[in-house]
Amino acid sequence: MKQNDFLTKVSNMIFKNELIKRPYQRVLLAVSGGADSVAMLLALHELGYNCIVAHCNFHLRGEESNRDEAFVRRLCIKLRVPVNVKHFNVEAYMKKHKVSMEMACRELRYTWFERLRKQRYCQCIAVAHHRDDSIETFFLNIFRGTGLAGVTGIKPRNGFVVRPLLDATRFDVLQYLKECNQDYVTDSTNLENEVLRNRIRNAILPVIDDMFPNARKQLQLTMSQTGEYLQLQKDLIALFKDKNRHWSVKNTLEMPYESLKGIHNKGLLLYEMAREYGFNRTQCEQATEGYSRKFSGYYYSKTHYMRIWNERIVIKPISQTPVSLYPFKFKNVTDLPVKIQVQKDNNRPFSPSMVNGTTRVAFDASIMKSENVVLRRWKNGDKMIPFGMFGHKLLSDLLTDRKLDKEEKKNVWVLEVDGVIVWVVGIRAGSAYRVKKTSQSYIILTCNQGE
Repeated sequence: MKQNDFLTKVSNMIFKNELIKRPYQRVLLAVSGGADSVAMLLALHELGYNCIVAHCNFHLRGEESNRDEAFVRRLCIKLRVPVNVKHFNVEAYMKKHKVSMEMACRELRYTWFERLRKQRYCQCIAVAHHRDDSIETFFLNIFRGTGLAGVTGIKPRNGFVVRPLLDATRFDVLQYLKECNQDYVTDSTNLENEVLRNRIRNAILPVIDDMFPNARKQLQLTMSQTGEYLQLQKDLIALFKDKNRHWSVKNTLEMPYESLKGIHNKGLLLYEMAREYGFNRTQCEQATEGYSRKFSGYYYSKTHYMRIWNERIVIKPISQTPVSLYPFKFKNVTDLPVKIQVQKDNNRPFSPSMVNGTTRVAFDASIMKSENVVLRRWKNGDKMIPFGMFGHKLLSDLLTDRKLDKEEKKNVWVLEVDGVIVWVVGIRAGSAYRVKKTSQSYIILTCNQGE
């Protein structure tokens, strides 16, 4: 490939995907010394970008690793480009973090790149993946098992990491270097087939090329189209979620089950909506299949629970509050799991219209003289005399009447005064300490559970 043709292909890739938005601001280039990264350095330098090089020496190939470092240093001196070199102890990192050598190198490399990007005020980190690397990733993901996102290949941008060579092929890279009369180093481990990616590159793709000469171009087209459909799917799911959920607060989703009617694969659609809360596809399919058979269970991720119940799909956070009992002093406090506002020393007569009996309740002021007042979680066996009734009622029955599910019940608190429950907070006031005509003063408690 002619030099100008290669530069045009790289320039178009950068412009089309807005990879480098400010030509004057530094771009950090990951340069190993191999053909791909050397071609990227030459091209961006020739195109006039403000380049700064980062080179990793992992000391995994003995003298060959030092040879690569020396080559990169010489090339940067020749081009008058600043170079940063970092030496790593890969084996120590592997032992400490219990990861493979490949993962250790990747984590060390990109952690340093990001730190260096910030230190040198670079706008992005350019890496030298090209079209053939993207095709290798396609097969790698298929063999490992992947979803739709895995068959779209390598993306031009991932955060601050950009790939300006992604429209070029390995052949384009080698031809460009030949035209430039520029040498490079070869990593001998790339010729070994112990790593799965190398087996794809060295054994599988050559056979495909022989049988289907146009295969790589068609694969790239398929990956590109798949990526477009994947983005369309995400957009449609976002619209579906916004249209059908009844209400939503942070980390919470609730929507009518009826919105899934007419959908052939209800479990898959539910998965696309619930995956952000940590649920997997199997759980979502089991949830929809179980509900269709009149069986509704609970499904848990690390942070949320999901249930299809009473014609609703409910996804809510799992309670993380470890403490179940707090002393209560009838004053405004901020360290309680339920925010309760206390109003006292009222200057006007009490009227029932001041309260609603659930989130806003009133008590005779004598309640403040009680010695043992606590806010605690309710438990099985708890009873109270609800306001307006004469007999005791089990709290479990009261909560069932309110149609609270199992997880919602875990977040119910009660105010207990000298062993008597006077308020199921936010749900029902009790008869004890109620305000009577003979009461000389009163207090009003207001809870704000949603804040």
